[in-house]
Amino acid sequence: MAHHVDVHVGKRIRHRRWLAGMTQQNLAESVGIKFQQIQKYETGANRVSASRLWDIADALDVNVGFFFEGLDQEAQVEGQSGEGAPADILSDKEALELIRSYYSIPENQRRRLFDLARVLSDVA
Repeated sequence: MAHHVDVHVGKRIRHRRWLAGMTQQNLAESVGIKFQQIQKYETGANRVSASRLWDIADALDVNVGFFFEGLDQEAQVEGQSGEGAPADILSDKEALELIRSYYSIPENQRRRLFDLARVLSDVA
């Protein structure tokens, strides 16, 4: 059985790869491995070595610490979620697509959209 830290790191790799618009094949080629290995990392089936995580972070343009963000909170709220939100928001494809679309909007319009969403969620 996969260790929960390996699963968390794998989810963060998948999340960042998807937001960057990269396929598993693109990421694998940029770090010099086969895409099947990326699949195994993303599911937590295989543990990512420190040097490989460094290469992946470089390819995805984040620092290594990004992959461990939220690990403490995940342990505290495992299985809990906000109203209507999946317990693991990073595994929800619709949520990731929404985030990706949101960041493709120019900043001034994005701020207006954010304010609108906040108002709508407050009245819902």
